[in-house]
Amino acid sequence: MNKKRHRIGLLAATAAILLGTGGVALANHSWDNYHWARTSNPFTLKVVDSVTSTWDPYLVEAKNDWSASSVLDLTIEPEPAGWTKAMKDRRRCWAVSGKIRACNYAYGNNGWLGIASIWASGNHITQATTQVNDTYFNTSTYNTPAWRRLVMCQEIAHDFGLDHQDENFSNPNLGSCMDYTNDPDGPPSNEHPNQHDYDQLEAIYAHFDSFSTVKNAVVGSSGQNKGEDENSTEFGKALKQDNKGRNFLFEKDYGNGKKKITFVFWAE
Repeated sequence: MNKKRHRIGLLAATAAILLGTGGVALANHSWDNYHWARTSNPFTLKVVDSVTSTWDPYLVEAKNDWSASSVLDLTIEPEPAGWTKAMKDRRRCWAVSGKIRACNYAYGNNGWLGIASIWASGNHITQATTQVNDTYFNTSTYNTPAWRRLVMCQEIAHDFGLDHQDENFSNPNLGSCMDYTNDPDGPPSNEHPNQHDYDQLEAIYAHFDSFSTVKNAVVGSSGQNKGEDENSTEFGKALKQDNKGRNFLFEKDYGNGKKKITFVFWAE
């Protein structure tokens, strides 16, 4: 998809937000202004590939889908050769400063299909992880291309600041992977972004920062940089519920403006 096409969409999305009309809910699905700091567009954000070969095609599809935006280019890179065994641990999925890291593991029957976590300083994302739970994706219900595409597409997008377009699983599909659904392949399919997602992404990244949080760095080593393992039962303070009353947005406050925020995609 041509990046220039989305520049027109940016104007429409921004206008809808400023008008304050009934279309605002649809026009604005940014995630509380969280974004990666950068000084120009398009910016390149690296995704460290810590998924197995089963998930690699879906990670590549998500990378290609979101790179169609005019403001963002995702690139996938392998784990550095110098990483230790502890750093490579997909169960822990340690975050990497300045990058997204994607991991899969059989995290257990804990209720979630996927989670996306960002670490933020103020509103600026400094590192992020996407984790998908093979305990569910190894079952007949979720071991389908449609479910894998939807969850990977959505969790990666949370990692650069996109929220959901709709959070009611029973509503008709919007044709966006940022839409909750019980039927990801539709019709219409919720396996990929739609134009509104690109418009919103451009609105989020319409301004520039005086510094960048996108960088080459090493994997985090403190407890605050750890992803969620199979024993995780507490993601932090619950901030939001879906239409079924399940908490799905959580925050851990580390003080001094630093926090970890986690989106949980629950299994049905």
